[in-house]
Amino acid sequence: MADPEIEQLAVNVIRGLAMDAPEAAHSGHPGTAMALAPLAHVLFTRVLRHDPTDPMWPDRDRFVLSAGHASILLYSMLHLCGYGLTLDDLRGFRQWGSRTPGHPEYWEVPGIEATTGPLGQGIAHAVGMALAERRLRARFGPTRCDHHVYAICSDGDLMEGVSHEAASLAGHLGLDHLVAVYDNNHITIDGSTELAFTEDVAARFRAYGWHVENVGDVANELDTLHAALLRAKTEADRPSLIVLRSHIGWPSPNRTDTKEAHGDPLGEEEVRETKDILGLPEDETFYVPESVLEFYREKMLQGRTWRAEWEERAAALADDPSAGAYESCMSGKPLAGWDERLPTFETGKAVATRKAINACVNATQPFIPALVAGAGDLTGNTGVSLSDGEIQSSANPGGNQLHYGIREHAMAAAMNGMALHGGVLPIGGTFFIFSDYMRPSVRLAALQQAHVIFFWTHDSIGLGQDGPTHQPIEHLASLRAMPGLRLIRPADANECAQAWRIAVEGPGPTGLVMTRQEIPVLDGTAELAAAGVARGAYVLKRTGAKDRPDLVLIGTGSEVQHCVAAADALAADGFDVQVVSMPSWGLFAATDNAYQESVLPAGAPRLAVEAGASFGWERYADEVLGIDHYGASAPGDVLMEKFGFTASEVERRARSLLATRRQEA
Repeated sequence: MADPEIEQLAVNVIRGLAMDAPEAAHSGHPGTAMALAPLAHVLFTRVLRHDPTDPMWPDRDRFVLSAGHASILLYSMLHLCGYGLTLDDLRGFRQWGSRTPGHPEYWEVPGIEATTGPLGQGIAHAVGMALAERRLRARFGPTRCDHHVYAICSDGDLMEGVSHEAASLAGHLGLDHLVAVYDNNHITIDGSTELAFTEDVAARFRAYGWHVENVGDVANELDTLHAALLRAKTEADRPSLIVLRSHIGWPSPNRTDTKEAHGDPLGEEEVRETKDILGLPEDETFYVPESVLEFYREKMLQGRTWRAEWEERAAALADDPSAGAYESCMSGKPLAGWDERLPTFETGKAVATRKAINACVNATQPFIPALVAGAGDLTGNTGVSLSDGEIQSSANPGGNQLHYGIREHAMAAAMNGMALHGGVLPIGGTFFIFSDYMRPSVRLAALQQAHVIFFWTHDSIGLGQDGPTHQPIEHLASLRAMPGLRLIRPADANECAQAWRIAVEGPGPTGLVMTRQEIPVLDGTAELAAAGVARGAYVLKRTGAKDRPDLVLIGTGSEVQHCVAAADALAADGFDVQVVSMPSWGLFAATDNAYQESVLPAGAPRLAVEAGASFGWERYADEVLGIDHYGASAPGDVLMEKFGFTASEVERRARSLLATRRQEA
């Protein structure tokens, strides 16, 4: 064990940094970081198996600061342990261009395992990480994978609904390599938690199936914290929660246990008085004595030994029959030749795109060892059912078919955690309307560029009789506005196959938006979709050979068929019509100007057809056949006809647009 004096000095140094950075920024949350300095110290020096010289070592322990507002605590530990953060980085806390933003961001600095900030997300990400770890351990053995996931969560985390969903799922699955510490400091921004939060958290987590230990008011007792973490780590067949009573802002003489310590810098005089109590130089900011830095760097040497031992064990398995599958999982790349298994669908055949995507998944699944498929209680409805899938459970931890239950928010957040952990490619399905329940986690997937795939089905009024509560109208428009999310709405089964290829091979998150109802496989997609879907839009049909078409019809998803039929009717009267399938605005926007001009030639009038809100289409179309109101309860084909999504209505609107253009000319 280390010298108690140097350890206490180290803890006090962390507290000093936790005060100085928000003070310099005139912004931030010092109180939680001050209170949890001993816990962070114990975690990083006594408990976590990690190596700052190789931050991406696959078998490292993961640490997630779900209480992301206490980011200065994590930044301080990453500096002290040698992850590449400098004191100048800490001085730049929350400033333009700094590596120390207000909440931890996954890509900013090695050692940050997840982007946290929206409360509840971190603990839900940690659940996903623990699930990924267990599946890899079950499939490839503890020689390759055997580590723990640790998280610190706050009152706010445990109030947010996503944490309830995620904790319930973790308890049901018995994720035994997951340890969370609940910082029960009794303070939120408004004041005492008793204003809004009086439930028995320990009882709730026990009901979820977690091991729970309430260690009480021991936030400053290093050995007691260490012992509790070790007990939690050894718990078998269930996750663990340690309930820790801390005092926010301790030992500030005037701000301890106050809401002011939560969300505001302490103030210059309060910092001076607190440093005096801690025995730190009152007039020196960002004080880190060489003895403390040497202490941490010496502690980190153990991590190199752990990593080297793991590398030696892993190397001995290089010729193991499972080596290829393991490398595929960890690289994130499917096995060679996987895309040759993609099916081609016969022209004219009627196939719902949700069923087409399922055929694509099952045809290629043997070549994607990392794949884990699940849904929010809609496995058979959303295309995620694996024909040879094994249900993921505590009895079968290597299973690849995951039942999330009706927990869409936790599903998406856990998917992010799995992807960030590595070794798992998660797909998760639900009805498109319920992407609303997933949205905060989808946004974080985009922000972190987590490689996840969302299957969103029942994509418009075509789903029918469930009515307007289940008919997504504005969702395409709203999700197109989300930077970093690759959104694809295939026009038929062949476009589905290419969308699946893009989702599997491409970086970052992909949302595939698919139909409940059967739609025809279109002529030309078997040949054109491979290049066309990847570019986001392409010319599917041209009815003439003029230098410039008389009209461009742009469709997405199930409405492309009506554009094709309308073009044929218009061609009978001599019109040269260009039919464009535009499955992805984002992919199309990334193409060069010359390609965009070839698809949407300047000067040709354009009519867009989509069974969704018309919002945003003005960037590509002169007029829109859309739906800017909620739907109704009736059979899907009836609704499509009543709301004008038919070939005849497309033709009528096209003729009207052409007539208007002639008059204007």
